[in-house]
Amino acid sequence: MSINRTELIAAIAEKAGLTKTDADAFLGAFQDVLVENVSKGEAVKITGLMGVERVERAARTGRNPRTGEEIQIPAGYGVKLTVGSALKKAASGK
Repeated sequence: MSINRTELIAAIAEKAGLTKTDADAFLGAFQDVLVENVSKGEAVKITGLMGVERVERAARTGRNPRTGEEIQIPAGYGVKLTVGSALKKAASGK
């Protein structure tokens, strides 16, 4: 089971004693700051929760699954998410 953005905003509003409008503004600002910093190559770390950083990916040879033909995949960037201790404990049920 998962929750969508609307449900997340409602949960944040309830936990923090905010209006849904304020919680939506918070979530939007958090997303903007995260995207802005990761796009600049800066890591964002929230102790106990998570770390997000941009990582380089080298050029490599791939294979077209439909034809089996080899293709060259250019170098680029990806995103690495590291789970913090609070999330690890929650996932393990401890």
